[in-house]
Amino acid sequence: MKKLVLPTLALVASFCFGFAFKSMIENKASHQITLKRVTGIGGIFFKCKDPKKLREWYQTHLGLNTNPYGSVFEFRQGADPTKKGFSQWSPFDEKTKYFEPSTREFMINYRVADLKALVSALKKEGVTLTDTMETYSYGKFVHIMDLEGNKIELWEPNDVEYEKMGTEAGYPTTK
Repeated sequence: MKKLVLPTLALVASFCFGFAFKSMIENKASHQITLKRVTGIGGIFFKCKDPKKLREWYQTHLGLNTNPYGSVFEFRQGADPTKKGFSQWSPFDEKTKYFEPSTREFMINYRVADLKALVSALKKEGVTLTDTMETYSYGKFVHIMDLEGNKIELWEPNDVEYEKMGTEAGYPTTK
């Protein structure tokens, strides 16, 4: 009987260690998979000669509800259709410094789910950050550069506060 106890204990212990090791590997792998990166377009920004006239043109001819910053497009989020999401369309003066260090005429804003985790991953991957994360009531922002020198804005939105801010300012969304 004693001869049977030791092999049984060894078998049980190796099963437990194997299960624990498998769980650790699966947890690590699932963490890497669950890091959402870009979840959508947060905005399109571009340079132009006369932002005011261009906003008026888009309002008149294409029906955009414009405001002094451009237009806000409202949509329902795919992951949860009960929640609204927003994208910003903004013409900037051609002399703006906001796109620097990029020399391009445009900048894209991408919506992200967890900016802090994404910034950490991007730093490890050697991606160039042009500034530090800034936090406002309507979300967190940081800027990066892509491989071809395009400045990109990453935004972890707080859509509830973003909508509240636009409503309080009297800016209707484009739906």
